[in-house]
Order: sequence, then C-alpha cells, then structure tokens
Amino acid sequence: MQSLYAAWERGDYHSWDWAHPEIEFVAADGPAPGSWTGLPGLMKGARGFLSAWEDYRIEAAEYRELDGERVLVLHNVRGRGKTSGLELGQMGSKAANLFHVHGGKVTRLVAYFSCERALDDLGLSPEAGTNG
Repeated sequence: MQSLYAAWERGDYHSWDWAHPEIEFVAADGPAPGSWTGLPGLMKGARGFLSAWEDYRIEAAEYRELDGERVLVLHNVRGRGKTSGLELGQMGSKAANLFHVHGGKVTRLVAYFSCERALDDLGLSPEAGTNG
C-alpha cells in the first residue's frame, strides 16, 4: 500500500498493476457513488472521479491492518474542483480507502470521501487500533 500511496501523493494514477483483473471498485459516498467491476470498470470509475478535480492528490495519514486480507488507509486529500473551484486541502478533507488484498493483488477497493463514514461502516473508532 505504501508504494501505491507514494505514487498517488505525486498525482500519478497511471499504474493499475496493483489491481486484480476482476477487482470490484466501490465509491461508497461522495459526489459520484457507484460500483464497477474489473480493470476497465476501475479505470472508468476512478477517471470519472479524478476528471472533476485539478491537481488531485492523496496523502496517507494512517495505515490500519484490519485482518489478514483488509487494510484501511486514512488519508488527506488535496485538489481543486474544476467547476466549483473548491479547495479540498483548505477544508482539511480526510477520506479513506479500504483495500481487500488476496495473492498480492487488490481484489476490492472501497473508496470513502468521508473518513468518518468509513470508520462507522467498519465499526472502528477514530483512535488507531481500537474498535468501536
């Protein structure tokens, strides 16, 4: 996850080699919720979201290994809405991604625009390593 986030922190979203060919991608909330399957679906969903922002970047703040196959990454987002001009960094925007990993590939990715929603959905508290 750390190498993936290193690329995303630079605004590099071109590599998809981390994803399983039949990945399920879920945008749980935010401006464009939905679900897509397979690499073409992942690319379509991600590009659709990314196209709404200028200079969109994700900076990992915390990694939580939930079990042997799931990792939750809490992160800060930065970017500016192309239409609205909204600056995400000024809002202190925190989001999260839940990765399901099997055989070294991400088989399911649930993206949360709201960090609080991710923690609520998973029954976790904001403090690291504690359950709600």
